[in-house]
Amino acid sequence: MKNLSFLGKVIFFVNTVFALVTIISFVVPYVPVTSIPALSTISLIVPFLVYVNLGFVFYWSLKKKIHFLLSMALLILWYIILGPFYQFSGPSEETENDTFSIMSFNARSFNINGQLNIENVDTLILDFVEKKKPDIICIQECHFAMKRSEALGQYKYKFVDFIYGKHTGKVIQAIYSKYPILKIDSVTFPESANNAIYADILLKKDTVRIYNIHLQSFRIIPEISTINKERSSKLFARSRRVMLKQYEQSKLIRKSMDEIDHKKIVVGDFNNTQYSNIYQTIKGNLNDSFLEKGKGFGRTYNLLGFPLRIDYILSDPSFKVISHENFDEKLSDHYPVMATLSLKSD
Repeated sequence: MKNLSFLGKVIFFVNTVFALVTIISFVVPYVPVTSIPALSTISLIVPFLVYVNLGFVFYWSLKKKIHFLLSMALLILWYIILGPFYQFSGPSEETENDTFSIMSFNARSFNINGQLNIENVDTLILDFVEKKKPDIICIQECHFAMKRSEALGQYKYKFVDFIYGKHTGKVIQAIYSKYPILKIDSVTFPESANNAIYADILLKKDTVRIYNIHLQSFRIIPEISTINKERSSKLFARSRRVMLKQYEQSKLIRKSMDEIDHKKIVVGDFNNTQYSNIYQTIKGNLNDSFLEKGKGFGRTYNLLGFPLRIDYILSDPSFKVISHENFDEKLSDHYPVMATLSLKSD
């Protein structure tokens, strides 16, 4: 500090503040949201913290100051403790015969409200699915099905929640499958428009439970773009409430998963990052297909230009992840994701 100018000291003070926030973020995924709800909101800004610390590393390196070691050490610890924010392409797996693909996509009601200035978004989405040919596709916000019941006719088996009729007034989820569906049901989220559904699918000789989930949304983009002091306090209070609601929902999903012996695959829009306790609660010992075989940022959502990964495909350890793919198709506010899996030999 003695060798720093006044400006340098100010910058290092800011660096230290961000370093402390980064250190706190290390424990956030492992602390139940109910313990310190306000603390849990830090999980949403971990990608931003990564960029900031990288910025400090480059700044102090250019200045030829040893102070770069603070942020450098934190980035190394962050990678070890929380896992990669950016994945380099891993080794490819040999093609196997008994594989199947599963896609997850929050379609935002197939642009029914015209959020995207693009015509025929529903047709474009259906064409995209036809091109990629996933064996199973899980769609969140699937309201198009109410007016296009013939869509996705290549899938012989389906579970669309409005047909099931249990979640009147809630966001519609759907599971389309080329494999027989043996059982359908849901995990009801109290006092929420969001929900989760599941289907037991006969995969070869095994029964596999597929969960399609859509956790509570923050709905904060308009407030962020027009933020002021009063709104920022309300924004923080809302984020805290949403975190608590997501945690309640994640516990319900975990309880449902723990009650069965079937192999499980969980996909959907978690509306939170992998650095959250919500993600950790649902994931448990499941494998994250992106962490296994993904590459790049794994972006499934953009928040003010920052690539966030909030949509996941998690699979039972009994499955081997063959490949993972993130798509750049801008047909919703989310980007689709797909993984190819195979069932390990007993």
